[in-house]
Amino acid sequence: MHPELKAHPAYFEKEIVKLADNVYQAFGFAASNVYMIIGDDGLIIVDTSETTAAAENILAEFRKITDLPIKTIILTHSHRDHVSGASVFAEGSNPEILASTRYSEDSLFVASDHPQPVKAMQVRTKRQFGIGLSYPDEIIGIGVGPGARPLKGMGAGSLPPTRRIGDEGEKITIQGIDLGLVRAPGETPDHIVVWYPEKKVLICGDNFYRSFPNLYPPRGTAYRDFDSWADTMDLLMGFGPEVLGPGHTKAVFGAQKIKSDLTDYRDAIRHIVDETRNGMDEGLTIDELAHKVKLPDHLAKKPHLREYYGRVDFSVRAYFVGTMGWFDGNPTSLSPLAPKDEAARFIEMAGGGASVLASAQKALADGDFQWGLQLVDRLLNVGYEVDTAKALKAETLRAHAVSQINCPTRHYYIQCAKEIEQGDA
Repeated sequence: MHPELKAHPAYFEKEIVKLADNVYQAFGFAASNVYMIIGDDGLIIVDTSETTAAAENILAEFRKITDLPIKTIILTHSHRDHVSGASVFAEGSNPEILASTRYSEDSLFVASDHPQPVKAMQVRTKRQFGIGLSYPDEIIGIGVGPGARPLKGMGAGSLPPTRRIGDEGEKITIQGIDLGLVRAPGETPDHIVVWYPEKKVLICGDNFYRSFPNLYPPRGTAYRDFDSWADTMDLLMGFGPEVLGPGHTKAVFGAQKIKSDLTDYRDAIRHIVDETRNGMDEGLTIDELAHKVKLPDHLAKKPHLREYYGRVDFSVRAYFVGTMGWFDGNPTSLSPLAPKDEAARFIEMAGGGASVLASAQKALADGDFQWGLQLVDRLLNVGYEVDTAKALKAETLRAHAVSQINCPTRHYYIQCAKEIEQGDA
């Protein structure tokens, strides 16, 4: 395991954090945070967690602070890890549920009346988040949340919004609290942030958290508008918050610290955009750019830009495809050979399957894991010594996972290794 990940259990230890005299953050109980604002005669809940079990645990903690009824739920965006405990917080009553006009029940896909690759998304989501991996040997955290967390009722408790907030935003008064709900696209286009001007508390959803932003998740997603996400950092700074409540990870305190962190976030995203765009204009291919573009040292070393959740090279690839499509500009890429055909020719050129298998085994022994995986996949593509090749792939994946700082990558490798070992792949 990467040494930085070993500190995650302590970082994500459960606690109720007081952000202001009437604002609380439930942290470490689930993948995402839940916020409670105490009003004159009722409560406002911002986001509702990923599972009904986590929501029940959080509500029990909130009830140690106040027994006022929950009258309003605000959803910063439609990702399931933020909306799936709503039924628990509703407590059998009918709270008003506020969300963006762009909020979609099927938030993982572009809005469409046509079938979507739901099964593929489910398989890849399980791999990315390490669902089913053992704690703490295989999963210790998800990058922006704890690895040990209740999964019962995942996605089960979402409720539809009862009121929609338009793109122009709204200033509202609920339970005697004046709030601003403002559209702030970032990880999703339906994001709204919650601004509490009296206390200078800004709840920003997933527009910021303690990790390089997840501009592209390996579970798959439609293109996330990088430029809009960077612009949103300027919007957030414009509020002048003194407390910043992220959708994941700990709250940030202090106006200067918040401004500095948000500036770094904005500059990191814009650096990826600028370097990738410039490289594309120079004629570099997607693979060349994925290996070439890096964050400058003064940003890469910041704790809030470590690649625990998002990855720079994933982001480079996503920007390339999101702006120009799959073709990288190299004419050779227009009509590549089928994987089975390419593998057969490669193996023949390399001296046969036994030679390639030996090279893959040597790559594992040498710690050259990516090369080993590429070699063994060619063997699998042609059906050479399938059982041996699969076992070698699983062993190589587990070895490759050890040094990963990026949790989704680590989980994906281990989960795929388990699928092979269990005969599911």
